Amino acid sequence: MKIVKPYTEILTPIDRDSILKHIELCGRTCYKSEDLIKDESCYTFAKKLIARNHESVLEHVSISVKFVCDRGVSHEIVRHRLASYSQESTRYCNYSKDKFDTEITVIEPCFLSRNTDGWMLWEEGCLAAEMAYFNLLNYGCSPEEARSVLPNSLKTELVMTANIREWRHFFKLRCASAAHVQMREVAIPLYKNFANALPELFGLEFFLELFGPKLLEKGFI
Repeated sequence: MKIVKPYTEILTPIDRDSILKHIELCGRTCYKSEDLIKDESCYTFAKKLIARNHESVLEHVSISVKFVCDRGVSHEIVRHRLASYSQESTRYCNYSKDKFDTEITVIEPCFLSRNTDGWMLWEEGCLAAEMAYFNLLNYGCSPEEARSVLPNSLKTELVMTANIREWRHFFKLRCASAAHVQMREVAIPLYKNFANALPELFGLEFFLELFGPKLLEKGFI
């Protein structure tokens, strides 16, 4: 059994200028103010849209992200209905094959410390699930039948494609202090990447809305 840490990867090349100019072009259609488009007007225009709660214009741009996380986190991610998903399928993936190194891969639980009783109990449970899975395959069960014993900690890969407005909604929910700790483990670093790439849409104002001023003082971003 392999234990790995979760991570995310932004699959869509993010060209800040192109994205903001596209948003401005779409948004100015509403006001018929295309004549006001200048070389750098898109930066302030995007901020004004958000300030006016005219976020529907942000739906004209979509970004794809790959999550490598456990099945529990992936179940929370796919609850965001205004998005498209492609996920590693336990129906068709046979983890006894060489391409998977003939073992299952699980996500390290950030809520447990290594070499503690809790960690050992978690590890024993995952190893028992792995053995039961392979025993069912050897018995003649198909992967989609044997998967019934796989643990929630099983590593999965999930691609989520959503528009900018939905990503803002995603971060509002999944970075919140009330969100599950493993969800925040992947959502907060991803938010930082979005904020660095598109500060007009995910920068300081949005950060303060998410986390408040205390984390800003600590150099959170």
